[in-house]
Amino acid sequence: MNQIVISEEQLEKLSREELVALVKLLLAEIEQLKARIAELEAKNSSGLPPATSRNSSQPPSRDQKSNSGEKKSQKRVGAKPGHKAATRPLVEKPDRIIEAKVEQCTNCHADLRAVPPNHVIRHQIEELPIVRTLVIETQIHETECPHCHTLQRGVPPEGLEPTRSFGPRLEATVIYYKQEQHLSYERIAETMRDLCGVELSEGGINAILRRGGEAAQPEADKTAIAVAQSEIIGSDETSARVKGRNWWQWVFRSTAGVVHLIVPTRGAEVILQFMGENCAECWVSDCYSSQLLAPAKNLQLCLAHQIRDLQRVIEQAPWLRWPVEIQELFREAIHLWNRFAIENELTLAGYQRRVTEIENRLDALLEKDQTCTAAEKLFNRYVKHRDRLLVFLRHPGVPPTNNACESALRPSVIHRKVTNGFRSEWGAKAYAALETVLETAKLKGHRVFDVLVELMGKPVLPFLDTSDP
Repeated sequence: MNQIVISEEQLEKLSREELVALVKLLLAEIEQLKARIAELEAKNSSGLPPATSRNSSQPPSRDQKSNSGEKKSQKRVGAKPGHKAATRPLVEKPDRIIEAKVEQCTNCHADLRAVPPNHVIRHQIEELPIVRTLVIETQIHETECPHCHTLQRGVPPEGLEPTRSFGPRLEATVIYYKQEQHLSYERIAETMRDLCGVELSEGGINAILRRGGEAAQPEADKTAIAVAQSEIIGSDETSARVKGRNWWQWVFRSTAGVVHLIVPTRGAEVILQFMGENCAECWVSDCYSSQLLAPAKNLQLCLAHQIRDLQRVIEQAPWLRWPVEIQELFREAIHLWNRFAIENELTLAGYQRRVTEIENRLDALLEKDQTCTAAEKLFNRYVKHRDRLLVFLRHPGVPPTNNACESALRPSVIHRKVTNGFRSEWGAKAYAALETVLETAKLKGHRVFDVLVELMGKPVLPFLDTSDP
């Protein structure tokens, strides 16, 4: 489409006939532009800009990626201006010290072996030891009693039962690769063979994972009871694939722990069954209908979701001021909460004064009728859920967003994409139980691998002679 470009000086010199012809050309160009606009609007029938992780709840992995041929920006390496460069800290008690002494002067060739150094420059290299499996053999004696002629069999120590083929550290390693690193059975077998020299069949890996799930389930049940009795609970859900069907993975999070459940439904009955007779002081979630039915005295809507939804409206209708104003208010409220509840920068009186100001501004914004505009849907949502928007300001123990629950589900989303789901119900149940135990361990600051080793049974390394190389 050729654009008509004409200067003001040229326009003044045109005759009447030439002006009429120019107007006809401009009208034709306008019609072409209208047709192009209609074509673009047809592609996006909702009238909204494309959903991204910045303006909706869409995960970043589904965002449109830039062309691979585009030149990447040259990011500056090192500490930012004004910041101290970070270096790897030295280990105070290294396993071995190698001294590089000066023996001779390179200038005059004098003997310097007896001269003490002016300064010792410390440098450390960390290395992994050679990994090999340690085999413990139990020899169970069978002895016939010479008095009653009954056959007696010796009992091996706890942890060395004949029903087991692998120790807790080996089993914990297999579960760690599957649960935390999302490796397939084939890749776990390959990794164990290449790194540890252990030959494992897929059936053996399957048995280890089943055993891990059974060991984790009692601990997961205890965590579920503790979380359900908590005052403040966050919750979220995401899709899961079990036996080729769509299931749902739920997460319930509080200061007591993190609980994962994989069930066939996304309905509110999952929440009600999890909570039982308990009623939380506050429930933190998105605006999904099942979450709104949670048994709680208060409900805090995730403001991170609202800010993203508002961003999409802003991109659709940049001339509207209401979405910008209410988005700024939500961000200001979160910042105020952080300064008071996290950073302890404000006095109680100053904080309460600011809270009252924000509450009044929100009421004023919700009086500005947004019907018949692009912001109508969000306006109606906020009017309906007015008492669920700023609960965290009145109860500083309540977080303003549901980001912690979303973060708790991210590993499961990765697991789903890498493994394509679970082939059995027991596999899904075992994964949820193990994820509950491990996420709760992370929340409490424990090392995941140590928790897995403890979970898988009594240590067997003490049966070895530690003096052996």
